[in-house]
Amino acid sequence: MGSLLRRITHSLNSLKPNTQLIHTNSTPNNVVRAICDSFKSGWSWDALTSKFACVKLDAKLVENVLLELKDPNDAKRALGFFHWVSKRKDFDHGVWSYSITIHILVRAKMVMDARALMESVLKKNVGDSLKFSVVDSLLSSYEVTASNPFVFDLLVQTYAKMRMFETGFDVCCYLRERGLPLSLISYNTLLRVVERSERNALVWKIYEHMVERRSYPNEETVRILIDALCKEGELRKYADMLDRIHGKRCSPSVIVNTSLVFRILEEGRVEEGMVLLKRMLQKNMVLDTIAYSLIVYAKVKLEDLGSAQQVYEEMLKRGFRANSFVYTLFIEAHCKAGRIDEAQSMMNEMGNMDLKPYDESYNFLIEGCAKASRVEESVNYMKQMMEIRFIPSLGAFNEMVGKLCELGDADQANAMLTILLDKGFSPNEITYSLLIDEYARKGKSDEVLKLYYEMESRSLSPGMLVFTSLIKSFCQCGKSEDAKKYFRIMKDRSIAPSISTYEIFLANHFEQGNTERADCLSSNEMVLQD
Repeated sequence: MGSLLRRITHSLNSLKPNTQLIHTNSTPNNVVRAICDSFKSGWSWDALTSKFACVKLDAKLVENVLLELKDPNDAKRALGFFHWVSKRKDFDHGVWSYSITIHILVRAKMVMDARALMESVLKKNVGDSLKFSVVDSLLSSYEVTASNPFVFDLLVQTYAKMRMFETGFDVCCYLRERGLPLSLISYNTLLRVVERSERNALVWKIYEHMVERRSYPNEETVRILIDALCKEGELRKYADMLDRIHGKRCSPSVIVNTSLVFRILEEGRVEEGMVLLKRMLQKNMVLDTIAYSLIVYAKVKLEDLGSAQQVYEEMLKRGFRANSFVYTLFIEAHCKAGRIDEAQSMMNEMGNMDLKPYDESYNFLIEGCAKASRVEESVNYMKQMMEIRFIPSLGAFNEMVGKLCELGDADQANAMLTILLDKGFSPNEITYSLLIDEYARKGKSDEVLKLYYEMESRSLSPGMLVFTSLIKSFCQCGKSEDAKKYFRIMKDRSIAPSISTYEIFLANHFEQGNTERADCLSSNEMVLQD
């Protein structure tokens, strides 16, 4: 308690001037004593009002009476005085009198009454400019009331109950900056309310703050965080990632802790992530092999492949097994740098070590090979992936489709798409645009139309690129009326035609010798004349 009081005393130096203790030298002691004696004698409110009708209530008088009644044995009388004053028309309680009364009630373990007053004062002090007014007042009045640290837990828990969780978290940080710890119960209360409000980003922000401040989780904390992962649809992702690293299912606590570090690293906050990981290692909150793998991830994130390799080698020297997660990190790094041979070598090493590649291992190679114009190898990796029933990422598949179409092999790309659709793959507008554009270039209007209607059936809205390809295809086949039909559909859907769309019509009219119709096409009015 003595240590806590010293911390609070130190923190008072940074508080605002309007929260300083009100001095009471000018208040007549006999009036204060008379009011206190009357309450101790059990007088009714009517009798009190009659007796003290001529007494002008002010902040100094109210403060002095409350402090005279601060002993836990007088806490009910202090509460009675607070409410009696509230009924007087000549006085309105401020944050200061609320704070003193709340301290008195907390010290007397009258928690329900203290919580009711806490809710009341928080409702009266809403807004960014008043965010810290209540906590500042509670800090300033702490010593004079000989209060209990639980008052700050009650404050945060009340913020949570009132669903003012953002302000509640700001107050948590504010108290921590002043060296005032909160109980794990308070953090869990805040976490649970935020999780139920589906503010998952804030859930992880609060948990990060907890670990930074060495408030380590219990089973309830882990349950809340697992629920958050489930709501995000991320639990399977992190469980699978840890399976690849550790080789078997990890405990829920390891899953949530790894999830936190991985999120921080994904955000690019590598240094903060490493500090947090070190703290977790010291408390055995993550396994060593997971820590090593996350450090490799951090180094790869920083594009420091040399350091990543050194960490990996140290990991092996210490007796930890290589894992497919780390290998895939190296495959990704090599593919992004265009070092396809090195990436393929890592893939082959995985096979030799009986490590199973997973979907991302293939995705990086499919995309990397396609970007390096090694299309056949890209297609081979796609086929291998499909054989073991993995579904490619949209980015990797589109990259491969684009390269196949550049080589004039839209049929192979379309055939792969057909197989993948049966497996649950979800293409997007870019996928169809690439295929439609290539078929339009070859003048295969039937294939173009099939893909267009397939898009429609999948509730994908064809954009300007798709309509331009359709119009181009019909014009090349001499089907001008069909071209005009889809131009009108395009306009009806408020899709602005591009200059190339008009150029296609102009070229078509000139090829057919329809110079008059060509002249009727006004690029300013953007209108087709029949």
